[in-house]
Amino acid sequence: MMRTPKDFFKPLAVGAPEPQRETPFRPSRMIHFFPPSNAKMVSKVPDIAPTVDVLLGNLEDGVPATDKDAARDGLIQVAKTVDMGQTQLWTRINSLDSPWAIDDIYGLMTEIGDKLDVVMVPKVEGPEDIHYIDRLLAQLEARAGLERPLQVHAILETAQGVARVEEICGASPRMQGISLGPADLAANRRMKTTRVGGGHPGYLVREDPTGDDIHSGRTIFQQDLWHYTLARMVDACVMHGVLPYYGPFGDIADTVACEDQFRNAYLLGCVGAWSLHPVQIDIAKRVFSPDPADVAHAQRVIEAMGDGTGAIMLDGKMEDDASCKQCHVVVELARQLSARDPELAATYGF
Repeated sequence: MMRTPKDFFKPLAVGAPEPQRETPFRPSRMIHFFPPSNAKMVSKVPDIAPTVDVLLGNLEDGVPATDKDAARDGLIQVAKTVDMGQTQLWTRINSLDSPWAIDDIYGLMTEIGDKLDVVMVPKVEGPEDIHYIDRLLAQLEARAGLERPLQVHAILETAQGVARVEEICGASPRMQGISLGPADLAANRRMKTTRVGGGHPGYLVREDPTGDDIHSGRTIFQQDLWHYTLARMVDACVMHGVLPYYGPFGDIADTVACEDQFRNAYLLGCVGAWSLHPVQIDIAKRVFSPDPADVAHAQRVIEAMGDGTGAIMLDGKMEDDASCKQCHVVVELARQLSARDPELAATYGF
């Protein structure tokens, strides 16, 4: 059951911190994954952390069953020894139907609950999954004496999760955001693709024939398998004030297609994406930072619009209340990103 509005922001355990009433919107253009059980990768964390908005210690997929404890211990060690500066520290725990999830939550909260920002929960299928972790986190926050609540980030990886995405977004004030998980979702839907994100050459539209030969001269346009799901997810997130993210792009070598997929997500309203390899960090940084020309235009519109009402002509285009609001979104994001990136601030002229 959903909590009533008057009880929605009450702590779920005696002594737990009060839930936040608005989702903190810190820069999170890229959520960079690293395996805490891999000593070589852990040794690179101090150098990688300053270059990303979010560093995520991955405990789930990609970590063998024999390494689950080592991954958890490795993340605890990283949190205790590495100075994150302005970089957020997240974790992806094991799925709630696994034997490791309870140890992940208990171990991390009691050891480094004060250093974690967000707990990412895989394969969320409905609000009941969020209710479960919501209560458990509150109990552990109270036990650990934490002063701020952790946020929860859900991954859409099943058809049921997509069908109930609005309920998931509204399940708890802890909800920070949602990511699209295309690989597991494709398997769950029995989609006929083995790609991790991106389009597919078999999913297409074709121009009409121009003559008697129905096979010649017909241009093919490859389509995006994830457009519907991503758009629905964005709408659900915006409705509930949580943040939408594109998830992983698996073809590390195809940086062109990765950038295209990230940009599609950005244009639809996503605030960031996952980076699985350092080469994807700069792609996400470039794509999810507003273009300097767009920022300059947005500032001109805001200045020309005055109180933001009415309509004007600027450079041959009509600008009105709605477009002014769009411009404020762009400029606000640019200022937030500039606060931690002097080079980016210089390109915006801030």
